[in-house]
Amino acid sequence: MYTPLNYDQINVLAGTYNPSPVKAYNNKTFAYWERSLFQRACSVVVSELPEDWTGTVKDFLYYCLFRFGYLPIFERPEVGFTFQPAGLSGYDWYYQPTTAIVSNPLLSESLELKIGKDCELLKLTPDFMGVWDIISYYAEKLSTLDNAINMSLINNKFAFILGARNKVAGQALKKMLDKINKGEPAVIYDMKLLNDPTDKEEPFQVWERKGSLKDSYLTTEQLQDFQTIINSFDAEIGIPTIPYQKKERMVTSEADSRQNDSKARATIWIECLQSSADKVKKLYPDITLNFKLRYEQEEEDEQLKTDTDRAI
Repeated sequence: MYTPLNYDQINVLAGTYNPSPVKAYNNKTFAYWERSLFQRACSVVVSELPEDWTGTVKDFLYYCLFRFGYLPIFERPEVGFTFQPAGLSGYDWYYQPTTAIVSNPLLSESLELKIGKDCELLKLTPDFMGVWDIISYYAEKLSTLDNAINMSLINNKFAFILGARNKVAGQALKKMLDKINKGEPAVIYDMKLLNDPTDKEEPFQVWERKGSLKDSYLTTEQLQDFQTIINSFDAEIGIPTIPYQKKERMVTSEADSRQNDSKARATIWIECLQSSADKVKKLYPDITLNFKLRYEQEEEDEQLKTDTDRAI
């Protein structure tokens, strides 16, 4: 269970972070978007894995690849082909790691596996970094804008701010607002309420918001910016998108350029996955391991359906 930090710890954490009132990462909405974007990123990759790497094993494989960027594939007598998150050590001539160090509670001692001999690395990215930086980057922006949208929704439900000089005037205002909120087309009040009986001054004061609501950053604009951020994330990870601003007037060349832009990094990931998978299969010829981009696979399937002149 969560144990609240004491005052001293909170003061240290808040006092050493600038700006201290902004907690961009330590909040529920950031955790929500981090989880959501991770699942969105996983949808880009289609994999062909060994038969016993299904369900939770496949889920763990995807988490390790996207979180850490790599994992060693090796063989154990008790489990067959397997994988684990690992640390890397050593350098070869091209400054690539030579050893994968695996620790697991079920192992009596850590394993030191020679890469290319005892195991082979399956990599998502060329730099062993994973893609969690992309997920965190966009999750922080969506979390911040999410809060702004909530504030906007509340503030756009703008209410009157009224002041009354005495209790009688206050009760009269409440009664009039009750009738207005009931939907009555007209509210009639006693003319005596217009002036205070002692000094003939008006008993009501109204605080008015300067400018109109339309001059503010509207929820509709925030929701458009929200979609823009999601579209930018999709373009980073390989999900085809069309900017909502140009949906109706985007020419073919612009659409093609946008599609190519959205595949840029995902293409590198798939090439890295498949080239490292080929190394795994060279060390273990019996293993099944292949990767494709989901949307390229869907395009190929659609082309097979519509290409009636193909050779059979």
